[in-house]
Amino acid sequence: MLDLNDLAMFVQVVRAGSFSEAARRLRMPANTLSRRIDQLEGQLGTRLLHRSTRKLAPSTEGQVLFERYAPALDQIFEIERLHSDAQAPSGSVRVTAMAGLFEFFRMEWLAEFYARYPHISVEFLLDDTPSDLIAERIDLALRMGIETSSGFRVRRLAPSEMILAASPAYLKRRPAPRTLRELSEHDCLTISSRQGRNAWRLHGPRGSQEVSINSRFAVNDMRVLAQACIAGLGIALLPQLIVEPIIEKGNLVRVLPSYRRSSTDLGLQLVYTSRPPVPPAVAVFADFLLERLGDSMTNPARSHASR
Repeated sequence: MLDLNDLAMFVQVVRAGSFSEAARRLRMPANTLSRRIDQLEGQLGTRLLHRSTRKLAPSTEGQVLFERYAPALDQIFEIERLHSDAQAPSGSVRVTAMAGLFEFFRMEWLAEFYARYPHISVEFLLDDTPSDLIAERIDLALRMGIETSSGFRVRRLAPSEMILAASPAYLKRRPAPRTLRELSEHDCLTISSRQGRNAWRLHGPRGSQEVSINSRFAVNDMRVLAQACIAGLGIALLPQLIVEPIIEKGNLVRVLPSYRRSSTDLGLQLVYTSRPPVPPAVAVFADFLLERLGDSMTNPARSHASR
């Protein structure tokens, strides 16, 4: 029985007019392609191609074989392509995430995802405040430091690590606090809260402590909060993943370095709004996020260095 792959290679050689061009289209070594055609000729017991150093053309038998099988092979491979496309994940994925997501999520990763899944589109809604996932038709939510309803399936990516920072200009005007209590005497920058509470719960040498703060500036965008901190407006509690590269550049300084906010429950988490079975497009993008962001969160320095 004839091997359809060998016949397809023969058809490609005839159409390309050379082994080298056909090998390029087929993404295989030219000597391998030549060997497969030799095997096909041996199986049929006839010469299919007339070859010279400058020219290649089908023999009479080769031309008959080409005309007989090329249209049928085209139909077979088109059916396979359509079936493959039908099986491939497709559709739109709607994602909500913290405003600073693209400070550490590289656009090159999205290019890689689109190349892998050409029939999937992704819409990002960036906002640091909680949203109604169902009302806004969200498929996936990336949350950091925001408690999520237990009604959704949640995958933990990493604990939340948030640290205190201020600009050198602010600390020149206002000496850095030496104790947690002194923090209440400083201008603090916060994420807008619907609850209106002005307090930070931090973990330090004495365990977990809550301190009241004077919120002079509040915003619902983590990037803007970081910019306000760099501009010298006050002390901010920022995700370590975002703020460490800024500290390395000298634009921010750690404040009360023995204190931080850390919680396994309130870390970076991926929230699914769909109950099983999850739509294929949502499932593959979720896996992609878990793969990329999981590594970024556990190796923030390496992720920043690769940018």
